[in-house]
Amino acid sequence: MAIDAAPARDLAGHPGWLPMVRKPDSCLEWRTRRLAQILWATLTTVSAFTVTFSVAGDWRTVFVTLTTISLLLLAVSLVHGGRVDQAATLMLTTLTMAVSCGMFLNQGIRGEGLSAFPVILVLASMFGTRRFFFTIFAAISAVLAVIVIANVQGWHVNAVRPVTMGSLVNVLSVMSMTAFVVYLTAGDLRNALRRLEAENERLRESHARIDLLAHHDSLTGLPNRVLARDRLGKAVAMARRKKESVALILLDLDDFKTVNESLGHATGDLLLCDVAKRLTHGMCDSDTVSRQGGDEFLIIMEGLADEQAVATMAAKVIDLLSAPFHVDGLELSVTCSLGIALFPTNGSDFDTLFKNADVAMYRAKESGRSAFRFYDPQMNRGVIETLHLISGIRSALAKGEFELHYQPQYELKSGRIVGAEALIRWRHPDLGLILPARFIPVAERSGLIHKIGAWVLNEACRQAKQWQEAGLVQLTVAVNLSPIQFRRDDIERDVINALAASDLSPSCLELELSESLLIAESKHLSPLLGRLRAMGVGLSIDDFGTGYSNLGYLQRFHVERLKIDQSFVRRLSEDRNDKGIVRAIIEMAHNLNLEVVAEGIEDLPTMTRLIELGCKYGQGFHWSAALPPEQFFEFVARNRGV
Repeated sequence: MAIDAAPARDLAGHPGWLPMVRKPDSCLEWRTRRLAQILWATLTTVSAFTVTFSVAGDWRTVFVTLTTISLLLLAVSLVHGGRVDQAATLMLTTLTMAVSCGMFLNQGIRGEGLSAFPVILVLASMFGTRRFFFTIFAAISAVLAVIVIANVQGWHVNAVRPVTMGSLVNVLSVMSMTAFVVYLTAGDLRNALRRLEAENERLRESHARIDLLAHHDSLTGLPNRVLARDRLGKAVAMARRKKESVALILLDLDDFKTVNESLGHATGDLLLCDVAKRLTHGMCDSDTVSRQGGDEFLIIMEGLADEQAVATMAAKVIDLLSAPFHVDGLELSVTCSLGIALFPTNGSDFDTLFKNADVAMYRAKESGRSAFRFYDPQMNRGVIETLHLISGIRSALAKGEFELHYQPQYELKSGRIVGAEALIRWRHPDLGLILPARFIPVAERSGLIHKIGAWVLNEACRQAKQWQEAGLVQLTVAVNLSPIQFRRDDIERDVINALAASDLSPSCLELELSESLLIAESKHLSPLLGRLRAMGVGLSIDDFGTGYSNLGYLQRFHVERLKIDQSFVRRLSEDRNDKGIVRAIIEMAHNLNLEVVAEGIEDLPTMTRLIELGCKYGQGFHWSAALPPEQFFEFVARNRGV
């Protein structure tokens, strides 16, 4: 089948040339055009024969040629009607019979007609099937055999006529026809060879492009993970022979997600390309810079003598990316965190080194970002512990191992208990009581905080309703919410469901929010918190004074309470600065018509000082630690004389 080429797009989406087989319609058009050309050339040749034989008075041969012309004209009409195969069969059969009759009637195998048989065979190979070609060949052979045998046996002897000008015309006509067919065939062959060579070149380019895309990142052009794995293997083999080290450095851009979300993925892609260029130009020729995907890059350093050289290069990379990037008319600042694993100290294969470098990179992020860390086996133990905690949290949710303890909140002057803060605990069957500081950060990183938060809301509302039915009225339950819970749209539904399931009045529920949440998510939170406040749910700011502490969000979100962080309250009697901070917070809250709750009250002098400063509510070990529900009920009942 013939081959054409058509423009397409390569695997990376760039314009290129890929092979495409010629469509059947194109092949049919070629056969139709060629057959029409040969039919008209054949008609011209047979017409020349008709003229020469008419001049010679050979009317029997003239009859044969006229019949041939009629049948060839019928073949032309078949071609125009799109019946190419039938036309080719009619043409070849007619020519074979006409030449055979002409040879039999005239000079036999000594005549000009013999030279026409090779042309017929060529045409049969071009337009006929293999079976038809051999049928024509067998028919021609049989005709020649019959003529020769008839002459030898004397049954029919072909007379040899003298050479005339008509003989020259006939020979030149056959030669012209032969030359025309050979010219067309040779031209088609040359075109086919050119197309084949062009196709081979396109295939070579396509294979080279496919190989490039298989081993390089389509966005930055850097080696991808497959090629990085291969190069690390070769570097390790070389280092093993030379007794040297190889460093695998995993680089992750800090807060790259913010660029994509705020400026768009197109700008993010441009930034990644600029980072790739800067890394490539800043590294040695023997080093490999690879993109692993997203905003992760991999650097392979060979021929190292000690860790100091790696540390120097890691610091250089951080400095290299610290200079601002100019992307699409914007100036962007980028920091990165690097994790480093060494061969042979931290592993001898790609997967092990990559895993350890990944662990070290996350330790660098946890240390404050824009830093690098070498892998240490202790890191891996921490990762395994985290994985066990994640698995344990899932199991605890299913088995009901979580429970809530409640710390009473007091009105300071009257000593009356007015509320409780719900604090989660994990009663592990083997490890005992686990405090939230150990498992809540893990739950936030793993996404399990959403299920835990929903459970806390339901349980706190259920318990508050149960206390009300037992006689503890006018008691507000405060629930801490993680900032992670507000990154999905479930929190409003969780609050509504918890209140509905417990039949608790919204005014008996208070949600404690962090300052960092109010600053980072202000656009998203404003309408959400407005709807919660409209329902009657109370809002307070937890650990106030440790975050941004500005008046803007206090006014915008219409919160009711500020909870002064216990770090200021505990040193109230000892540190003049903390005393000034607490006084400023209380005065600011009063000016904004906000209530103030002091956390961490541990003694009577602290409580007395807070009353003097105008603080109305408080909680802390001065009265009680967080208590299980039954003990809390008894504690409040004694306080109220129930």
